[in-house]
Amino acid sequence: MAETEQITVATTSAGPGGTGEPGETVNLPVVELLTGRGFITGKSGSGKSNTASVIAEKLLDNGFGLLIVDIDGEYYGLKEEYEILHVGGDEECDIQVTEDHAGKIASLALEQNVPIILDISSFLDEEEAETLLTEVAKQLFAKAKKQKQPFLMLVEECHEWMPEKGSMGEVGKMLIKIGKRGRKHGLGIVGISQRPADVKKDYITQCDWLVWHRLTWNNDTKVVGRILDNKYADAVEDLDDGEAFMMNDWAEQVRRVQFHRKQTFDAGATPGLDDFERPELKSVSDDLVSELETISEEQQETENRIKELREELDKKNSRIAELEAELQDARDLSRMAEQFTEAMVEQAEDYNPGRTEQENMRRKRERFADQSPSDGDADAEDEADADGPRDEPPEPDETADATSGGGFGDAFSAFAADDAAMNGGSASGGADATGSSADAKSVSAASNTDAEPASNGHADNAAVATNGDSPDSSAAGVPVNGRAETDIAEADDDALRAAIAEAVEAEQSAEVTGATDDEMPSDVDGPAVYADLRADIEELDRKTCRMLAYYREQGPGTPLNAHFSAGGSGDRTAAYARNRELRLRGLVEHVGRGKYDARLAALVREESDRGLDDDEVESVISRLESAFLDGDSE
Repeated sequence: MAETEQITVATTSAGPGGTGEPGETVNLPVVELLTGRGFITGKSGSGKSNTASVIAEKLLDNGFGLLIVDIDGEYYGLKEEYEILHVGGDEECDIQVTEDHAGKIASLALEQNVPIILDISSFLDEEEAETLLTEVAKQLFAKAKKQKQPFLMLVEECHEWMPEKGSMGEVGKMLIKIGKRGRKHGLGIVGISQRPADVKKDYITQCDWLVWHRLTWNNDTKVVGRILDNKYADAVEDLDDGEAFMMNDWAEQVRRVQFHRKQTFDAGATPGLDDFERPELKSVSDDLVSELETISEEQQETENRIKELREELDKKNSRIAELEAELQDARDLSRMAEQFTEAMVEQAEDYNPGRTEQENMRRKRERFADQSPSDGDADAEDEADADGPRDEPPEPDETADATSGGGFGDAFSAFAADDAAMNGGSASGGADATGSSADAKSVSAASNTDAEPASNGHADNAAVATNGDSPDSSAAGVPVNGRAETDIAEADDDALRAAIAEAVEAEQSAEVTGATDDEMPSDVDGPAVYADLRADIEELDRKTCRMLAYYREQGPGTPLNAHFSAGGSGDRTAAYARNRELRLRGLVEHVGRGKYDARLAALVREESDRGLDDDEVESVISRLESAFLDGDSE
């Protein structure tokens, strides 16, 4: 098509701002129109949409392609005379489309020269409509670079996409790009708006043809004055319907013109009292619709398949949650059964509080005896060795054999081996001569009293005290009037308190100096629990340790997420197998909805022999974290 070919759209009119004789025809060059940048404005009812429709009709009459972005659904009347494809989001359109159809829409428009109305007003979701328009604009620009064919994109209410104030979305950025760079590829654009003051000035100032219909708002007439002249700003308020000032680069003048009336059905006209009669519209080729329907069918199949898979996944997740809940209930029942069994066993064995406390004291003494003495206590240790071993209370079985009948007899028998005060003398034969003298030697050694070892293991001064020859017999602990038993008990308590103080001081010193856990006193509950739990954790493999670390750091989570975080492949069987090992060891617990959480704090308290406060529990957990956070376990 030659560049000199033109279309007639209006005639000149008389009045302020007009040039030339009234009634002269106004022509627009087709190539400049198709590839240029245009702007049509005017208040509602002034005739701007009629002008756009007249230009569209003239282009369609000559077989040129265009795409109309319809914001208000007022261009479908073109189908009364022309075979134009009407696409959008409702059943009134020839076919319903989404962003997946954008490539095919651009291909039909440019490659097959199919005129298209993109009806944005038919979408209920504005975001969906904006996404579709963005993708169509991108596809048109991309294909125009290869096609090199004159093509016009007409955009209604362009101030919504290219606002003067506020942020601009992806649509506006793409339209500005077409306005700046589309001409060299043959892609033109026309923006239509009733508020020129609200349209991005970067777009208006780059347009090579502009049409100004009637404007009355002060801000809008100021735009006319800045771009045309103040005399046009005053005259634009008095223009009749369909009348406008037209300026273009190829004529280099401003003319006052009266645009022709559109020939097709005016779907944008204000409804009146007369009955509305919808005209008979032309339908497009079935081949064109079928190409788009194929995309729609594939998209629907994909959506249906996705829906089915999601429903199946929800069912499986629900079943997994049910099984996990049942498993947790079974585990809780098992734990309750174990606790009940332990309680029954203790009751069957005639549990005696006094005897149990005595056994705890004996175990503490044994632990204190196992500690290595410091250099400053070497002399005391040598002296204790010289005096011989101190008698220990009998084992529970031995105590039980000493007396019969249970009840208080068991409690009294526990003290029979410590001294002979219960019966005023020896419990059985020579027990008084050996046991009492041994306790006496212990007290004597603790008081720094010199004592010589006897060949039979008894102290000489104890023997003298028995015969009444030694003036220090009462101090040596000989059971003359019952004072010996009191001295022995007080000495034991003093020794126990001193040992406990040393253990506490050692633990505090270890925390300050950074001593290792192996150097901590074994009789303090925190480190003892730590050692047991660390050994339990170190038996786990690397990924299971990392799953425990995930629960500790992230909080409640699913075994699959924990396994994936630990470097697993996401295999469900492996994930739940490792998670089960953590649960069986009591390191994690089910917290509902298929999620698990670390229960180290509760486990530390359960395993401790005494009640630990929050600081002690946290201290043990902090030291435990090195066993699984560092990933050293295999």
